[in-house]
Order: sequence, then C-alpha cells, then structure tokens
Amino acid sequence: MVNLDKSLVIQGINFLLLLVLLYKLLYRPFLAKLGERSAAIKKSLDEAQAARAEAQRQQEEHRVRLEAAYAEAQAIREAALREAAQEQQRLLDSARQEAVRIVESARAEIVQDVRRAKQELRREVGELAVSVAERLLRRTLMDEDHGKIVQDAIGQLERGG
Repeated sequence: MVNLDKSLVIQGINFLLLLVLLYKLLYRPFLAKLGERSAAIKKSLDEAQAARAEAQRQQEEHRVRLEAAYAEAQAIREAALREAAQEQQRLLDSARQEAVRIVESARAEIVQDVRRAKQELRREVGELAVSVAERLLRRTLMDEDHGKIVQDAIGQLERGG
C-alpha cells in the first residue's frame, strides 16, 4: 500500500518545509493580528466601560445639581412669599396709620370749623345786637315798638341774615 522509498521521504521533507514556511509567513502574522485585534477589542471594552462609568458619574452629578437647584428654587419661592407677606403687612399697617392720620386731621379740621362758626355766630349776634341798639336809640321807644323791633330781629336771625 504505501511504498517507503525516497520519494516518500522527499514528500515528507517538502511537507515539513511547507509547514515551517506557512508557520513563519502566515500563522505567526495571523496570531499577531489576532493578538492585536484582541487587544484592540479589550481596549475598546475598557474604554466603553470607563465611558459608561463616567456617564453614570455625570448623571449622578447632574441629578445632585438638579436636586440642589430645585431646593434652591423652593427656598427662593418661600423667601419671596415671606417677603410678599411682610410687604403686604407693611402696606396694611401704613394704610391704617394713614387712615388714623386722616381721621385725626378731619377731627381737628371739624373742631376748627366749629370754633370758627361759633366766632362768626358771636360776631353776627354782636352786630345784630348793635344794630338793634342803634334802631332803639334812633327812635323814641314805646313798648309796642320795642316788641316789634325784637320780633324783627328774631325774624332776621331765623332767615339767616
């Protein structure tokens, strides 16, 4: 079946030379390329994992900042509401004080007007008394004339002038 002659030995040597040649020219570069590819894939996976970790860190940082911003906005809103309430109270107090001042001013003005009216009434009564006295002095008075003059003076007072 198989002849062991010199051609078999040459074919064996050729086969071994072909294996050595293929190993050096193809298999080693192929293994080197596989190693490079494997290293590149591992590096890409490491970078992707690092990027994922960084993204999670940034997401957590953004979440913390957002919570802080919401808390600050809430604090600002509460402060604004407090200030608005204080301003409203201040305006109400100011309005009450102004109302009291206006009422007091009106009372003082009324008292002054009453005082002026009394003075004016006294002056008019005094003038009327002088006028009545003049009339009485100009005439020789009789009792009937005296009653009539007094009635005229009272009538003038009632008519307002």
